[in-house]
Amino acid sequence: MLIAGFPAGSFAANCYVLAAGPGEECLIIDPGQDAEPGIEEITDRYRLRPAAVLLTHGHVDHVWSVAPVCGARHIPAYIHPADRALLSDPARGLPAGAGRQLFGGLAFTEPEEVRELADGAAIELAGVRLVVDHAPGHTRGSVTFRLPGAAPAGTGPGAGSSAAPGTIFTGDLLFAGSIGRTDLPGGDHQAILDSLARVCLPLPDETVVLAGHGPRTTIGAERRANPFLAGLAPVTGPARA
Repeated sequence: MLIAGFPAGSFAANCYVLAAGPGEECLIIDPGQDAEPGIEEITDRYRLRPAAVLLTHGHVDHVWSVAPVCGARHIPAYIHPADRALLSDPARGLPAGAGRQLFGGLAFTEPEEVRELADGAAIELAGVRLVVDHAPGHTRGSVTFRLPGAAPAGTGPGAGSSAAPGTIFTGDLLFAGSIGRTDLPGGDHQAILDSLARVCLPLPDETVVLAGHGPRTTIGAERRANPFLAGLAPVTGPARA
């Protein structure tokens, strides 16, 4: 398994590329602002052929480049239906007036092909199998992607990987030492705590966490030291509507 990533644009949102190996098809997770050069560097270096874009949620720092990335490569984008409207109107995920200030006259559109993600779905694309978990709280349509049995050796461009218990791409649900903010439209603090308890805490301590911002960590490290997880216990069951 090959996993590489880089912080994209002024928001420094992590964009990841994963594939079964060099010379194979690949998946792109969260192509944010100015992500295209980093994607090109990784795909050229490892002779990868993009097959799809996966989105952990609809905030603009994670989806800024999704339409051009998909359009140039004729590939679909996958997103939870609760966040789909943010693809064409990202200002809906920001405080009133912030979108006009941030975007100016810039227009956003959906990619030509958008497919919707469902809680608990197992998706098999580009020779990679991922499990989707709906994890609302940061946004209504936030999801994580779990990759059993592979963990990256690094998250800079061109980083490879070796076998390990598993990896989870958490988007803005869980960070090293923190969690996603819940004060933006669609955010819900109790919902994100519920998602952390249901999606993250049942996982083995060795599970590698590749977050939407910041460095990689593990579930065990966050269970021990993340102050936002203090007092939370693992739970099971579907996401609350």
